[in-house]
Amino acid sequence: MTRSVWLKADDAVGDWESRKKRITAGLEAGVDWVLVDAEDVSRVRDLGQVSVAAFETAGPDVIGDDEDDPETTVVGKDGEGDGTADLPPDHSGSADLSTLRRGDADTAYVRVFNEEYESFAESAAEAADHTLVVSEDWTIIPLENLIARIGDETELVAGVETAEEARTAFETLETGADGVLLDSDDADEIRRTVEIRDETEREQLDLQWATITAVERVGSADRVCVDTGSLMDGDEGMLIGSMSRGLFFVHAETAESPYVASRPFRVNAGAVHAYVRTPGGGTKYLAELKSGDEVQVVDTDGRAREAVVGRAKIERRPMFRIEAEVAHDAESDDGPETVDEAESGKSDATPKGDRIETLLQNAETIKIATRDGPRAVTDLEVGDEVRVHYEEGARHFGETVDERIVEQ
Repeated sequence: MTRSVWLKADDAVGDWESRKKRITAGLEAGVDWVLVDAEDVSRVRDLGQVSVAAFETAGPDVIGDDEDDPETTVVGKDGEGDGTADLPPDHSGSADLSTLRRGDADTAYVRVFNEEYESFAESAAEAADHTLVVSEDWTIIPLENLIARIGDETELVAGVETAEEARTAFETLETGADGVLLDSDDADEIRRTVEIRDETEREQLDLQWATITAVERVGSADRVCVDTGSLMDGDEGMLIGSMSRGLFFVHAETAESPYVASRPFRVNAGAVHAYVRTPGGGTKYLAELKSGDEVQVVDTDGRAREAVVGRAKIERRPMFRIEAEVAHDAESDDGPETVDEAESGKSDATPKGDRIETLLQNAETIKIATRDGPRAVTDLEVGDEVRVHYEEGARHFGETVDERIVEQ
């Protein structure tokens, strides 16, 4: 599920200067949507690139040419959705619902005051691409009721005023809301809400231990440094390997060295033929990477995030061939021993071996994750245990396929 952050910036916020300040903070933080009145659509376009939702207006067309049309039109303000107009006893007579069903709007805005408005939100969800639901007291109408009843009929966006409320909305019933509509002028609160969105999007990977079985010099090859647009921490890196089923954890160049300054935006990833893991579980060859591509950054606990490639730097360098064996549990078919199992003593793995390998530059600044922490490839020895990501199966154009492919 892709989560989204919407920022409320209509005339209820204040005059245009107040709205502009809020919108600018949202653009700088990285919100996905800005919700404004129709007359502000072109103004938002002038401030920056973001998806724009605009409240439907009953008056003449104030939006202008097609370039200023919002990505979605919202019905409910100054109508039944926000309580300005009374709800009809029978929802079939609702003006807001009729607007949605005619296609004059594709997003519903509903303030939930009581169970009657909760029911109205459910009816709106049947016709709306997005349903924005705002309540001042979620103890009256629990968000989990709406999540359970609406399901996949619409993208449910919950109104919040703080980042912590956003976290609760994203985590409710494990599934959580699809998005949040933030009503706040606080730039730090807006930024933190976007950070929480990113945290909930992070993939959690199972990392395994593999045992080094060979470290040997193999001459020179074309080596790729992946320079990203993000700064990485000391426990972060990328998953790299010659065989798609087994990728080694290669650390970012965050450590200082007597010979070279740290470059925490970089992973010296290996030879051009190797795979790098990308968001969503895909892979790319290092040789394919170019500015603007996305790669997956992973920490040593397996928490993944996305990073944009700034450049891929290819140079001829001397290389090591690193070979390792992923141990399987001899008593079952459960697959390789995970890091958590090994550290908790749950597994009595007996090596019966799946060999994986990669080529890494012969340099002390390139480090891979071991049981004893980051270790330079120049110091690796047979018997060392290293972190890897292992999954059975093969790859075709970067996607997992159920096919037997021999890699050697």
